[in-house]
Amino acid sequence: MTGAWGWDLLIGFVVALLVAWLALIAALVIVRPRGGLLREALRLMPDVLRLVRRLAADPALPRGIRVRLALLLAYLAFPIDLVPDFIPVLGYADDAVVVVVVLRSVVRHAGIRAVRRHWPGTEDGFAVLSRLTGLGEPPVAP
Repeated sequence: MTGAWGWDLLIGFVVALLVAWLALIAALVIVRPRGGLLREALRLMPDVLRLVRRLAADPALPRGIRVRLALLLAYLAFPIDLVPDFIPVLGYADDAVVVVVVLRSVVRHAGIRAVRRHWPGTEDGFAVLSRLTGLGEPPVAP
């Protein structure tokens, strides 16, 4: 390309990062919650963060799930987002979408009862969480 291997390496690295970033944005657009669920997900964020922290600290859950949740907490704490906040709609919603995707995976592997046991919010909030994670109707609390 340029004749200098250093510049070629740098250009290749930048192009690879750009392609990966575009693929992640496309994935976020595809898996984002439909209807008013995204707005509801943003409102639930404080309860969901407490839920994720509690689930990540639960020694009864498999190690893979706890690692996944710890990585999610690290992503949420990191100041740089996948989608910059100045991009309309997705800019502020990328955190909510990433949380929903990870929680769907956690619920499929750990079960709804583990999530129910650690849920810090209201029953209405849990019903929204159940819809977001694709669980349908939430089970009644024990």
